[in-house]
Amino acid sequence: GNPYYYSYPRMLAMATTASTPYSLSLFQPEAQKVSPDAPCNDDYISAPPAPPLKHLHGTTTLAFKFQGGVLIAVDSRATMGAFISSQHVKKIIEVTDHIIGTMAGGAADCLFWERVLGQECRMYELRNKRKISVAAASKIFSNIMYSYAGRGLSVGTMVAGWDETGPQLYYCDSEGVRLKGDLFSVGSGSYFAHGVLDREYRYDLSVPEAIELGKKAIFHATHRDTGSGGKVMVYLVTAAGWQKILREDVTEQYPFETVELELHS
Repeated sequence: GNPYYYSYPRMLAMATTASTPYSLSLFQPEAQKVSPDAPCNDDYISAPPAPPLKHLHGTTTLAFKFQGGVLIAVDSRATMGAFISSQHVKKIIEVTDHIIGTMAGGAADCLFWERVLGQECRMYELRNKRKISVAAASKIFSNIMYSYAGRGLSVGTMVAGWDETGPQLYYCDSEGVRLKGDLFSVGSGSYFAHGVLDREYRYDLSVPEAIELGKKAIFHATHRDTGSGGKVMVYLVTAAGWQKILREDVTEQYPFETVELELHS
């Protein structure tokens, strides 16, 4: 008749002191019987954990190497599923004066860990009295991501820069993947950006041509992908370091046509 007869502490005592040939499972329905009139107490009753929320992430980021350096172009829209939470997110993070990183995935995850990368790069420079290479910076970031693999982080970043070996570009994600390449595009709109890049990219692009290609790829991605939009931001990394080229609204890229209407009375 006691409603707390099958309480959690008593169940543990029964399981550890029972002399019966079978063991008492704490997950048997009959072992969790509690009176409906009994007060709720988290010390005695624990609900199963809720499944983690899986918001869809939308973005478009791209970077490619060419004869003039490394060009990086991104959009500025942040989404939570189908909800547009912001149109003004800065998805390019200045890690050092010659290395930058991009954001794709969870905004908080990318921003926090790329700031940590910036601290690690600064500590490296103070200890060794020289600038860190892009390869070493991307390796540090990849090692950090690998140590947290499977713990719910959502990060897909490109680490771009210029060091003693010239322009360098790496892709790193939250599962510890680290890839070196000449061209990457990350995010929900990357499929559309790749369609433009695959057709028009070449290594001998001039700086104005590379800037226009980056803008065009981001524009087409924002036109077809609902998770991408806002403004297009373009950075260029050269031997002198990174420089911000432009930040424009993507709607300015649309080829508007003026139509004259004739009104007849």
